[in-house]
Amino acid sequence: MGTQTHTEVSVARQSPQRPDADEPELDDTDTSAAADEVEVDRPAADRALWDEVRIDPVEIALPAGTGFTLRAYRPARELTPTDVAERDQDDPFLARRQVVEAEEDEEVVILDEEFAALSAEEDDEDEKSDGKRRRGKADADADGADDEAVPGDDEAGADDEADEDDDAAGDEEVPVFLTHKGRLLLFKTPESLVTFIRSGAPNDLSQLDSWNELSERLDPADVAPLDEDTYELDLVVENLRGGHDAWDPALLIEAGEVARDLAYALRLPAVLDMLSAGSSLDDLDEALRASANGGIGGFLGRRRLKKIGAQTASLGWRTIVGKISAVVDWRD
Repeated sequence: MGTQTHTEVSVARQSPQRPDADEPELDDTDTSAAADEVEVDRPAADRALWDEVRIDPVEIALPAGTGFTLRAYRPARELTPTDVAERDQDDPFLARRQVVEAEEDEEVVILDEEFAALSAEEDDEDEKSDGKRRRGKADADADGADDEAVPGDDEAGADDEADEDDDAAGDEEVPVFLTHKGRLLLFKTPESLVTFIRSGAPNDLSQLDSWNELSERLDPADVAPLDEDTYELDLVVENLRGGHDAWDPALLIEAGEVARDLAYALRLPAVLDMLSAGSSLDDLDEALRASANGGIGGFLGRRRLKKIGAQTASLGWRTIVGKISAVVDWRD
């Protein structure tokens, strides 16, 4: 499947547990009711600024902690990608491809190789069973292409198709985060995030035409991410290790969405490859989405989930979370 965007449907999270109904207290009830009323009214007031500037506050939980950042979606032609030259000089995941200089780097190599081996083993039977079907389809497509080919039109047609692909790629909306020199800026409090934005410090979101307006109007109270913009990457590996019956579709689907966005915005090709169409983790994502939708599709999705190895999935996600964590710049 292709890269998910912010418009994709996600499964709602469970709301916080309420006090037991058997022990009602008037004061608690009134307080809860007031809190609920505030929660209902707050998004409408808080979202006005974000809707105008087309930027969203995001909360991301990683093993090292939880932080706030910003994300936007814009046509690719309007954005200058983050500069990773400085980051890659000290990137352990990049360096280990050439030489393993430290024990922790060697451990990552083992992890990547083990995940690749497990994925290959799981896919081996599917490859064998689908081989003939794919070869037959390829032959049929080749025959069709030969029949439809018009002499003298190949070069012009190829050029037109390339131009159309370039235009489509430029118009496609892609994610951009609050980043700088290839690192994701995560702030531990809304106040520190707002202080940074108002400071005029360099970052990759400052290229947006609405950035100045945001920096002038933003207050800490506005930094209240919606549920769909809150991600718990710190829980993914442990959830997958719990086995198929313990898997949380909402948690895992949302983790896949933000991991793809981060991998694109931070230029992490290894993470994009691990989540690309046809990969074992992409198969997991599609099966989770199908199972969450219910009906016959949900039944088939649950059957597909049973065929996905929990060990492979947890190893893959451990690698992904590690690669993202390695390019985070924590700010107090």
